[in-house]
Amino acid sequence: MPRAAAVVGAALIGALLLAVLAPSAAHAAPIPDGGEGVTINGINGTPSDSVLTLLGITVLSVAPALMLMTTSFTKIFVVLALTRNALSLPSIPPNQVLAGLSLFLTMFIMWPVLVDINQAAVSPYTAGDIDFGEAFGLAQGPLRDWMLGFTREEDIALMYRAGGLDNPEDPSGVPMYALIPAFMLSELRAAFLIGFVIFVPFLVIDLVVASALMSMGMMMLPPVMISLPFKILLFLLIDGWGLVVTTLVQSYGGSG
Repeated sequence: MPRAAAVVGAALIGALLLAVLAPSAAHAAPIPDGGEGVTINGINGTPSDSVLTLLGITVLSVAPALMLMTTSFTKIFVVLALTRNALSLPSIPPNQVLAGLSLFLTMFIMWPVLVDINQAAVSPYTAGDIDFGEAFGLAQGPLRDWMLGFTREEDIALMYRAGGLDNPEDPSGVPMYALIPAFMLSELRAAFLIGFVIFVPFLVIDLVVASALMSMGMMMLPPVMISLPFKILLFLLIDGWGLVVTTLVQSYGGSG
């Protein structure tokens, strides 16, 4: 973590120096008192390439946290990890595979939201029609509406009670700093509910195998060695991965 923080810090410092020293980063513009000032916009009011580079590096540095907190990634990854544990396979598939599958499923589910954000905020900003503050405010709209659709009112009320805040009059009045943790709590709850349903049939198999081994006097033989092939066979026969992925996608109403 310290090395990663140092790398991110060095990248941000380099981007800042690039934005300050690059010839195309800024241009002289008249200010109200008749003097000369410096603005970060490029020619014709469009953001300069250096500013876009700085913003891109900044977004990349916080993208993992944003992806975890404001998208379906958390729920998908937790459900896939619980499925792996239910099969008694703690390291197969590896975490890299589960994270990659979760990432692409998240992109598939969140694609309509990303398109709306691009049309409402990113494209107008890159075209120079709006400034960064207005773009940031417009980008929150589609994401807020999507998160509110999958956040329980009980979790929002929990955050307001924990912070000693007055309840909002309507969902649109919930600030992002309260909506994001409430959304994560709702996602974790839903993920554990799905994981519980997945665990039950495999737990039954473990109990049956353990009882059979005990009745035959084979108490020294680990039951997982016998139950594992049966659990894998059952998972393959019912197309387990397909069912899990389908359930996850449909829990968000598909990709649209």
